[in-house]
Amino acid sequence: MHTADKFPLFEEHFSFLNQFILDLVKAYNAGEINSWDELEHKVNLFFNPEIMDRMEAKTPGWKKMSSYSGGITLIHVTCVFLSTFLLPEFQALPAEQQEIAKWIVLFHDIDKFHIRGKKDTMHAFNSAVVTANTLPSLGFPTSSKYAALIDSWSASTRQAFIFTNVDASPKPDNQKLPKILSEIDQLFGENTAANLIIRTVLLHISLDVDENYPTPAPLTESEIQQFIPPNHMHLLKVMYLADSDGWSLFDPEIRKQQKRDIAIAFERIRELIGAVN
Repeated sequence: MHTADKFPLFEEHFSFLNQFILDLVKAYNAGEINSWDELEHKVNLFFNPEIMDRMEAKTPGWKKMSSYSGGITLIHVTCVFLSTFLLPEFQALPAEQQEIAKWIVLFHDIDKFHIRGKKDTMHAFNSAVVTANTLPSLGFPTSSKYAALIDSWSASTRQAFIFTNVDASPKPDNQKLPKILSEIDQLFGENTAANLIIRTVLLHISLDVDENYPTPAPLTESEIQQFIPPNHMHLLKVMYLADSDGWSLFDPEIRKQQKRDIAIAFERIRELIGAVN
C-alpha cells in the first residue's frame, strides 16, 4: 500500500524515543526485561523531566496522559511500542506502513485518563481528536478544508457518545462514524498517512477481539465492511496485537490466548472486507 502523500518519518521528531525503544527490544531479546517492574524502572529512568518536556512540546497532552495512576498509561504505551517492534506482523509491513504504525502507537492513548474503578470508554475518539489537531504541527499535510472544519469536527467527535443507562459510562455512538470518517477524508484527504493514523486511533477499541477487555461499542459485521477498507486491516491488526501485549507481555498464558483470539477475529474481518493477506 502506498499513501497519497509524503509525510514525516517518526525519527525526524522522535529519534530519542525511537532509539530508546530499540534499546528496549535489545534488552528484552537478551532476557534483561522479564517483568513489569523491570520495564517500569527503565521507563522511569528514560522519561526524566527533560524528556517529558520534549514529548509535551511535540505531543500536547503527553504529561497529562502520563500523570494518572503512577504513570500506568505511560508504561503501557512504551510497552506497546516495544511489542510493535517485536511483532512479526509489524516487521512484515512495508517501510511506509511501519512508519505509520509508529505514529499510531504514539497517539493511540494520548487523551486517556486512568482512574481506578472507572473505564475511559471514549478515549479512542478523544485521542483521535488530539491526533488530528497535532499532526499538522508535525508536518503532516492537510487539505484546503482543514482550517474551516477541524474545530467543528473535533467538537462533534468528542460528543459522539451515548448512555445506555444513568449509571453507565458513555460509550461511542457508532451511528456517528460515517460522518466522522467522511470528514477525516475532508480534513486530510483519502488514503493519506494522517487519515490512516487517525482512523486507527479512532477505531483501536471498536473491534470485539479480546474476552479480557470487553469492547464498549463493538462494530457489527456490516459496520466493519463499511468502515474498514482493505488497506487499513493490517495496520489495525498490528495495533490490536501490540495494544493487548501492552497489558499482557509478561503473562504468557493470557498473551497466547489474546494472540489466538485476535488472529481468529482478523481472519473473519479479512473475509468480510475482502482484504488480501
